[in-house]
Amino acid sequence: MSKMFSPTVHLLVTLAWMILVFWMIFLYAPQEATMGEVQRIFYVHVSSAWTAFLAYFLVFLGSVGYLWKHSPRADDLAQAAGEVGFVFCSAVLVTGPLWAKPVWGIWWTWDARLTLTFVLWLLFVSYLMLRSYVSGPERAATLAAIVGIIGFMDVPIDYMAIRWWRTQHPQPVMAGGEGSGIEPRMWITLLVTWAAFLCLFSYLLRQRLWLAEARRELSAIRRALAIRLSED
Repeated sequence: MSKMFSPTVHLLVTLAWMILVFWMIFLYAPQEATMGEVQRIFYVHVSSAWTAFLAYFLVFLGSVGYLWKHSPRADDLAQAAGEVGFVFCSAVLVTGPLWAKPVWGIWWTWDARLTLTFVLWLLFVSYLMLRSYVSGPERAATLAAIVGIIGFMDVPIDYMAIRWWRTQHPQPVMAGGEGSGIEPRMWITLLVTWAAFLCLFSYLLRQRLWLAEARRELSAIRRALAIRLSED
């Protein structure tokens, strides 16, 4: 990606895409018949959830890569995806109650989908806490990788929750079988919103990976300097 365009261009594209998204959410997409204007949170809520799922999948891939080949770059990917994914998963938990209160009359209920999403958020938190508080970088990376791999089981279960159990959430309106689906302009708006969120996610991930590489280079310079000073 860095060879394709600079971080500045990437950021400008992301900002322009976000402006388009806000226009589509509030002006292009039609108002939902039963929920009214509050339904527009749907586009941000669902896009955040899908992006959080993708982030944890990258945590899973990076964790497998680290345990398999002890690749520092795989570990960097897992940690970066964990940090950025935490932001999007937090957005899910914030936008969900804001949407639920006017529609359901409650801020929160411990149904399968909500509970599993909260568990996913706790997994992000646990992963990042392990990276921060366990002594020894290799030990921290190994323990975090184990959490990253085992915790990924929550993602497909969370996604399938409204298909497997009766929950406060409605049955799937997309890919839910016969009778499911949304109005075409809503569907287009959702896809454009998710694409914008993926652009933002990739920008943040890119910057976090650059920071990890810079830290590694700085550590190498410090070690080389320490060796040279000891020799002198």
